[in-house]
Amino acid sequence: MAGQGHPALPSIFLFLVLVGVIAEAQGSGYLSRFRLRSRLQRDRNMRNVRPNIILILTDDQDIELGSMQAMNKTRNIMEKGGTHFSNAFSTTPMCCPSRSSILTGKYVHNHHTYTNNENCSSPSWQAHHEPHTFAVHLNNSGYRTGELCLVSLDILLTVWEFKKKRLRIWDFNALLLILHQAFFGKYLNEYNGSYVPPGWKEWVALVKNSRFYNYTLCRNGVREKHSSSYPKDYLTDIITNNSIEYFRLSKRMFPNRPVLMVLSHVAPHGPEDSAPQYSAAFPNASQHITPSYNYAPNPDKHWILRYTGPMKPVHMQFTNMLQRRRMQTLLSVDDSVEKVYNMLVETGELDNTYLIYTSDHGYHIGQFGLVKGKSMPYEFDIRVPFYVRGPNVDQGVTNPHIVLNIDLAPTLLEMAGVDIPAEIDGKSILKLLATDRPINRFQLSKKGKTWRDSFLVERGKPPHKRADGKEMAQEENFLPKYQRVKDLCQKAEYQTSCQQPGQKWQCVEDPTGKLRLYKCKGMASMFAPRMQALMASSPSTLSVVSNFDDCNCGNVGVKPSALKKKRLLNKKRIKSSKAETRKRWARSVSFELDGDLYAVDLEEGYRPLGSSNSSWTKDRWRGTGVGDDGEEFSGMGVAAKPTTRDKLTPPAALKVTYRCSILMNDTVKCDGGLYKSLQAWKDHKLHIEHEIETLQTKIKNLREVKGHLKKVRPEECQCNTPSYLLKNKEAYLLSVEQTDSLRMPSKQKTQWLQKEQKRRKKLRKFLKRLQNNDTCSMPGLTCFTHDNHHWQTAPFWTMGPFCACTSANNNTYWCLRTINDTHNFLFCEFATGFMEYFDLSTDPYQLINAVSTLDRNALNSMHQQLMALRSCKGHKQCNPEKGGKERNHFSEYRPVHRRKRPKTKKPSSKSLGQIWEGWVG
Repeated sequence: MAGQGHPALPSIFLFLVLVGVIAEAQGSGYLSRFRLRSRLQRDRNMRNVRPNIILILTDDQDIELGSMQAMNKTRNIMEKGGTHFSNAFSTTPMCCPSRSSILTGKYVHNHHTYTNNENCSSPSWQAHHEPHTFAVHLNNSGYRTGELCLVSLDILLTVWEFKKKRLRIWDFNALLLILHQAFFGKYLNEYNGSYVPPGWKEWVALVKNSRFYNYTLCRNGVREKHSSSYPKDYLTDIITNNSIEYFRLSKRMFPNRPVLMVLSHVAPHGPEDSAPQYSAAFPNASQHITPSYNYAPNPDKHWILRYTGPMKPVHMQFTNMLQRRRMQTLLSVDDSVEKVYNMLVETGELDNTYLIYTSDHGYHIGQFGLVKGKSMPYEFDIRVPFYVRGPNVDQGVTNPHIVLNIDLAPTLLEMAGVDIPAEIDGKSILKLLATDRPINRFQLSKKGKTWRDSFLVERGKPPHKRADGKEMAQEENFLPKYQRVKDLCQKAEYQTSCQQPGQKWQCVEDPTGKLRLYKCKGMASMFAPRMQALMASSPSTLSVVSNFDDCNCGNVGVKPSALKKKRLLNKKRIKSSKAETRKRWARSVSFELDGDLYAVDLEEGYRPLGSSNSSWTKDRWRGTGVGDDGEEFSGMGVAAKPTTRDKLTPPAALKVTYRCSILMNDTVKCDGGLYKSLQAWKDHKLHIEHEIETLQTKIKNLREVKGHLKKVRPEECQCNTPSYLLKNKEAYLLSVEQTDSLRMPSKQKTQWLQKEQKRRKKLRKFLKRLQNNDTCSMPGLTCFTHDNHHWQTAPFWTMGPFCACTSANNNTYWCLRTINDTHNFLFCEFATGFMEYFDLSTDPYQLINAVSTLDRNALNSMHQQLMALRSCKGHKQCNPEKGGKERNHFSEYRPVHRRKRPKTKKPSSKSLGQIWEGWVG
C-alpha cells in the first residue's frame, strides 16, 4: 500500500543513503560537529525553522483619544503577551507619506512622497523607491543557508507532491528557505491596481483610498469588484479571512517555510462603516474630549489655528458621532486580531511568530477647534499604538524607547535574518526586545549602545524658491502689532493722506497718541495705476487692428493734401465711435470676485458685468446666509438659506464680496449679520484675506506674462532706416537669440512645464467647483462638507449639512521631537517662518506656544539639530548618538559601567554666533 501511495519513496531513500555515504567517505567535518550539538539544535537545523512575521496595520488610528479602549481582545493578546512601546510615533502624520516610510524605512525627504497626491504611487515612486521596499529586500535575500544533506523526509515528500502537480522545482535550497510574502488590504492612496508591486508572492490590495463597501481589489493582477453585502464584501473581514486562509495553506504545503504577511486594515478611516452587529455600540463615546478639545482660537499658534474659532453645536455633535463610529469599526479589527491569534495557536506557530500591531499615524477630533483630520505636528496626530509579541519578547512590559514608523522596515529585515541596507533611515528595534542575549564578559568596559532621543517630524512639500531670489513672506512670532505698525509708518508711502496714485493705506495718530493704519476708501485710488494707463491710451489705439507680419510704408514721403487730411480725420472719428460701441468695456477695469465680473468704467462709474452669471450667482452662496437664530455662518458654519441680490447689492453700488459692497459715496455697506455676529465677522475677514491671496497670485502670473511679452515684442516698422542698418540689427538680434537659447538649460524648461501643468490642474479644479456650486472650498484651505447622505450605514447623521475647514496649504513644517530624562519638548519651524515650542513636561496637551520663553542659544541649538535631521540620509545620520548628559536614563538598553566624563565649559553666546539666517523675532 505504501508503495502504491508513494511510488517515488524507494528512490528517495536511495538518494538519502547515497548522500550519507558520500559525506562519510569525504570525512565531513561539518557532520562531525553537527553530532556534538544538542538534539533541539539539530532538530531546528534539520527543519530550518525561521520565524513567521505578521504585521497588522490600521489606518488613522489614534492612541491619545482612547481608541485602544475599544479593543480589549487586542490589548489582552498584545499587552499581556508582548511589549507595548509607549513612545511610538509617525514621522509624517499623513496616509501615503507614512505608508511609503513604512515600506522603505526612509523619511519623507528621502522618498519624496510629500502628500497623499504628490508622488503617491506615481511612476517616479514605482521606478525609484518601490524596488527598494522591505518586501523586495526579503525576496532578493534567498536565505540560502541550508545543506542539501540535512533535508528531512517530510520536506522531500512535500517536494514530491509538488512534482506530482507538475510544478517547477529548480533549487532545493531556494525551495526550502524562500519566505512566503503576502499583502492584504490598503496599500497606497493613489494605487490604481494596474500592477503587482515587486517582492510580493500573494497580492490582494485595495484600489485607491479606504472603503468598507463598494470597492475594487487587485488580486494578483486581476481586478475584483465588491458591492455592499456584509457577508461577502465587508473589507475588514475579507482581509482577515483571506490572510488566515493563505497562512494555513502555506503551512500545509510548506510546513517549514516562514511566512510574512501584512494585514493593512482600512479602519478606522472614513467613511467609518461598521459591521452591522456593532452599529449600536458605544452610544456615549466621549474619549475624544481632552483638555485641547474645542480649545480655540489659538492666536499663539500657526496660521490655520489662529483663524479657527470654537466649534458650533452641530460640529460638536458630529465629533461625538464620529468618535462612536470609528470605535465601532475597530471592533471588527479587534475580532481580526483574535482570529489571527487563534489560527497561530491551532497551527502551533504562535511561539515562532512575531506579531506586530500599529497604525500609520494618529488623528484628531475637535482638538483646537479642528472638527476632524490629521497632518498636525501635535501628539494626537503623531503618536500611534505599537505592540510586539513573539520569540524572546518580554510579556506584559511597557517599553519607553522611541519607536518610529521608519523602524518597521529594518526590524522586519532583521527578524528575517536579512542584512539591513545602509540607506535606510530607521533602526531595527529587535535589540530592544531580546531578553535572553548573554552579556559578553570580555566587553564589560566597552561603551554601551545608545538609542535615539530625538527624531524628525515633517509634513508638506518644501517651499519653492522664487525666480528672483527673494525670500518668501515670513510670519512673525515676537514683534507686537504696535511695533510693526510703527515700523510701517516710517515709510513714505504711508505718511501721505491717500494722495499717491494707488495708495491703499495711510498712517494716522489717534487721540491717545498711537499710530494706526487706515484704509484709503476712494475707489479712484484703488485703481489709479490702471486708470492712468487707460486714460493715456487713445480710443483709436484700442480699435486699430494691424498686420503683425508686414509694414505698410507705401505712403512714406508723400504729404497728403488738406482735403485728404480732413477725410482721414472724419474716417478716424467714425472708426473710433464704432470702436466705442463694440469695445465699450475695453476702456474699463474689469475684475472677477466670487464668480461675478465687475467693471470700473472711466465715465459712468461701476456696475456688474456678465448677466449670464446672474442665475448661477443666486445659487452660488446658498450655503452662507442667515440662520434661524439670526446668527450667520461662513466657512466653518452651517449651510443656511440663500439671500437675494437686492439685499446684498444696493443699486449703483460695486459688489466687492458676497456680503459687502462699496457705494458711490465711497462708503462700505455690508449685510446686517456681519455687524451682529463676531464669528461671522471673523469668517468673512478670513474669506477676504483668501481672496487677496488669490488675486496676488493672479497679479504675479500677469506680471510673468508681461515680462514674456516684453521679450517677444515684434519689430517696429523702420521705413526711413537704411537697409544696411536693418541687416546689421537683424544679425545682432539673431546672435542674441542664439546666446539666450544656449543660456536656457532644459532643466528650466522642464520646471516651467511642470508649473504650467500645476496651474492648469488648479484651474480645472476651480472650474469644477464652480460647476458644482461648491461654496465650501476656500482658496488655500482643505475643507469638507458633510450631510445626511454621507454615511450609508447606521448610526446615521440627521442634523443636516455643514462645512468645515481642517487644514491649510501653507501647513508645511519640520519639527524636532525630543524625549529624555531632562527634556520632553516639540520644536517646529513652519515654511512661513513661524515657530512653535511646547514643553510637554509642563504642558502635555500643547495648549501654549512657549517659543517666546527661549533664549537665542537654545533656539540656535534646536535649529541646528533640526537642520541636520532635515537633510539626513541613512540610519547613521538620522539617528545621531548622544553622549554625556545628553544621554537619557532609558536610552541604554544594556546597562554598563561608564567613566565619568570631565565637565566642559559651555560655549558663550559669542561663540554661537548670530541666530540663523531667516530667523524671525
